[in-house]
Amino acid sequence: MKLLLDTNRYIDFWNGDPLAVSVITSADAIFLPFVVLAELRGGFRHGTRERENEKGLQIFLSKTTVSILWADEATTLMYATIFAQLRRQGTPIPTNNIWIASLALQHGLTLYARDSHFNHLPQLMRI
Repeated sequence: MKLLLDTNRYIDFWNGDPLAVSVITSADAIFLPFVVLAELRGGFRHGTRERENEKGLQIFLSKTTVSILWADEATTLMYATIFAQLRRQGTPIPTNNIWIASLALQHGLTLYARDSHFNHLPQLMRI
């Protein structure tokens, strides 16, 4: 399985949550969206263990099964489609979650997230 991680699932993994550890370590490929990377580093910068958290992130990113996923022009078109769908449904979600969903759909990845916002997008493959 090819996973796209949301911020909360990376944190669950980092904290040793057994389910998150099992799901993430059994994945064939793990993708970390650029916005998740930014959210994590924002949290690190705001916290008291920035250096320790960044070191752990670097170890995670160095694994051969882990890649950062960046937006491109196709991502912006997917974003626009999702944005319009959510507005028509009357179910807007946070901007970063639209980017995450856009990347998951664009690349055919299974999203691993706890946020209920993603329930408004039934076309997403999720765990």
